[in-house]
Amino acid sequence: MKSIGIGTCIALLIVGALWAQNVTKTEKPSTGATSVVLAIDKGARWLASVQGADGGWGQDGGETSYIRTTERLESNGNDVANTAVAALALLEAGKQYQPNVDRALDFILRRVEASPADGLAITDARGTQIQRKLGPYIDTFLTSMLLAKVDGTLSKPMQNARVRQALEKCVAKIERNQKADGSWNIAGGWAPVLGTSMASRSLFEAQQKGIKVQEGVLARAESYTLDAITESAVPLATPAAAGVPLYQSAQALEQLSRTEKDRKKNAREIAKISAQLADARFVEGFGSIGGEEFFSYLNIGESLKRTSGGEWSKWQSQITRKILNLQNSDGTWAGHHCITGRVAVTSAAILNLSNGRAN
Repeated sequence: MKSIGIGTCIALLIVGALWAQNVTKTEKPSTGATSVVLAIDKGARWLASVQGADGGWGQDGGETSYIRTTERLESNGNDVANTAVAALALLEAGKQYQPNVDRALDFILRRVEASPADGLAITDARGTQIQRKLGPYIDTFLTSMLLAKVDGTLSKPMQNARVRQALEKCVAKIERNQKADGSWNIAGGWAPVLGTSMASRSLFEAQQKGIKVQEGVLARAESYTLDAITESAVPLATPAAAGVPLYQSAQALEQLSRTEKDRKKNAREIAKISAQLADARFVEGFGSIGGEEFFSYLNIGESLKRTSGGEWSKWQSQITRKILNLQNSDGTWAGHHCITGRVAVTSAAILNLSNGRAN
């Protein structure tokens, strides 16, 4: 009888342990999801920690003391483009970063408000790394994207009014300075097609917030995109994309897939571009990772997400693994060519990872 009792106790202990193990497995989030959350949090905490006293960020941080000794600065001080993309990333990272976003907005709005109505410039800063790579007016395009994102969402009516006024000013600047071919591929950038992508996208997103945008401007941007596909063999190695097919294709995929109507109308072109995603050499872009690759991945990911099919899941899984493997121990990401600064690259990495998490 004693041996039977002992056996029964052992059996009950085993069953209890197995039950507890199953409960634990059920409640524990997947390793992949946990890794993404931790990576975003670590990157966002670093971004917040290196914000400048003026509310801005520069190429490698917001203060001189944050800059790596190995990083070759292409300009000094904080700039609008890096500040705008950092604010976009922190918006995705969580409400705990709203104070940082508010300070960044003030940094940006003061410069937009002080800028002339004519011309594309909203800042006096010239020759920053991100300008030299994506075009001299990337500050305006990224600011327009940020302002469209936060328009109408802030807690103070006066702040919302200030954002709306600045957004309208940026939209008018972008509309008036579109090139005859429908692009914003303005001389002075290594891969200005990425600037064109952000300019066009910011107009579309502003339109979704109720800002009046000239339909002719958006139509010309689409025509430019279709002409680039028609006139170039796939992959699209155009001068505006620095001869890197990934950059032009990512711009085209985002431009042509914004609405259900767009996706139906441009189905053939979208399929042609999407077929390239299976080519590892195409996905590598320049051949090493820079900010340009991360911004292009973001364009592709957000385009595919609009239909939320198997193609999107496969792409996001692939890019998430790639980005997680590239994170540094301090939470940052840094480029290995062209856009090397930790602020822009870390911000773009967070935006890519958040894109998957939001799904």
